[in-house]
Amino acid sequence: MSIQPPPPEPARRRHTHLKGPVTLRGSKVPGTTTDQRLLDSRGPSDWVHTDPWRVMRIQAEFVEGFGALAELGPAISVFGSARTPRDSPTYDLGVRLGDALVEQGYAVITGGGPGAMEAANKGALEAGGTSVGLGIELPFESGLNEYVEIGVNFRYFFARKTMFAKYSQGFVVLPGGFGTFDELFEAVTLVQTGKVTSFPIILVGTEFWSGMLDWFRSTLLPAGVVSEKDLALIQVTDDPKEAARLAAVIDDGA
Repeated sequence: MSIQPPPPEPARRRHTHLKGPVTLRGSKVPGTTTDQRLLDSRGPSDWVHTDPWRVMRIQAEFVEGFGALAELGPAISVFGSARTPRDSPTYDLGVRLGDALVEQGYAVITGGGPGAMEAANKGALEAGGTSVGLGIELPFESGLNEYVEIGVNFRYFFARKTMFAKYSQGFVVLPGGFGTFDELFEAVTLVQTGKVTSFPIILVGTEFWSGMLDWFRSTLLPAGVVSEKDLALIQVTDDPKEAARLAAVIDDGA
């Protein structure tokens, strides 16, 4: 005759553990409390990698970003490749662009890294303007460049992207790779969907960008996945002063 296991303990008699707004019972009750794990430095550190803790980190990034940039004033974000050499024409273009944006009354916000970002920060700083860098934690970049006056480092791309969109009156984009394209298409999507308004998007470097723009017209437009109105959201120039002027004209609502 087999021995049957005892029936499960009724839920009302099982130990109940409250973890903030969450109720845990039975085998789900942890062996330690949150306060205990916080105060006991001898315990494992795995808890700092849990999703609830990440929410707090994300919140902290937004708070730090909002606090640092709330009083920035009019600003334009400049994007471009971190791999742009200092002796290249694109780097010189970035320096002149930073200078031209300051002349139009803007602070300059970049990703804070080397290359084209550094160039725009340098141009802004040397012109007497405000130079901002919003860095991101990456395994192959070494922090903010030396021309950043206000710098905020982020763990999460989406928190950083929010700062670019919230505190910029427009984007100016220098030649770049996947990261630059990511920021460009994020901006175009925000404008196309009406999430932001009166937001200029200006590409600098006709030769570099012409292949992409030709493909938009030869492939995307006939396929019906974009419209002429969508393509008109992007302007192109080779002149950094014109890029800054275009940003100012659209920002003024002209």
